[in-house]
Amino acid sequence: MSNSGAPMSSENPAARPDPVILPAMRSALGHTRAGEPLSNNRAPCPELSPWVARIYATKVEMAPDDVLHCGLIADTPVMRTLFAGEWTAQTRDGFGRYGPSAMLFGAQTKRMAVSVRGSFATIGVALKPGAMTALRGPKVEDTLDRIILYDHIYGDADWGTSERLIEWFDPSASPERWLRVAEKLVQQLVDLAGGEKPDPIIEVFDKAVFADPNLSIAEFAEEHRIERRSLERKIKSAYGQTATQVLRRARALDIAAHLRGVADDSEAEEAALRFFDQSHMIREFRAFFGMTPRQFARTPQPFMTLTLEARQSRRLEVLGRALPDENYPWRM
Repeated sequence: MSNSGAPMSSENPAARPDPVILPAMRSALGHTRAGEPLSNNRAPCPELSPWVARIYATKVEMAPDDVLHCGLIADTPVMRTLFAGEWTAQTRDGFGRYGPSAMLFGAQTKRMAVSVRGSFATIGVALKPGAMTALRGPKVEDTLDRIILYDHIYGDADWGTSERLIEWFDPSASPERWLRVAEKLVQQLVDLAGGEKPDPIIEVFDKAVFADPNLSIAEFAEEHRIERRSLERKIKSAYGQTATQVLRRARALDIAAHLRGVADDSEAEEAALRFFDQSHMIREFRAFFGMTPRQFARTPQPFMTLTLEARQSRRLEVLGRALPDENYPWRM
């Protein structure tokens, strides 16, 4: 199976509307109330916390010819290893097909159509804003809405190619075992990059966005005694997008998590009030997800739910509303 992101024919299965009925799926890590699979997602070990936002693993069984059409939006770059499944995605480079491999998924500026045929298993390491630069990876802006094979980033380094990374994982091992191996590999990458950490002001901004995605950039800059233009340059470098774009996406992702049932219900009204009115929310939602909130809530989409849950888990931990070893409200 090709790992190329080169454009193919206009007949793109990944871009079709999501079906109303999901294929029969059996998740090794539990399901949402709607029957969608959950992941084993947690904070990284303390040594990696300056660079890594979240690590997670999924393991789902489907019939060999069943195809799941879905989509995802992540607000951080994610280093993913695909152990199983025949994948497709509509990226910035065009329609691509992917087999078992290790790849970097850049953050998405809007919904990326994704599909998989047959059972699938993955691990993901979500990087914090600014970590890509610190780890001597590509320019963040150049990775947005793209999927890049590891060989094209770190393949000429001692850290390992996609093929070698796959070999270091035991497909029959438990998902938690995968996550511990992933942590060791990322620690090696940190060491190879010299241990440089992301800019501290970006970590402060990242937390502030979780707390209030309607925050004033001018007021934030003044409060933290940084010139506004300097702050905006740092944000653009760390996220690959402007501060305004980062805040808009955060508002949309928070609403989406509530619609998928992977958020704290007590915050639902607050999330909705971040928009001027209902029509504003619908316009913004369409811009990011290509459908109305009502359509989004009614359409089964496991990949989106998995991504949103990992983000909301981290959000509650960052804001001090949950401890890493606690069950989150939607899992109770």
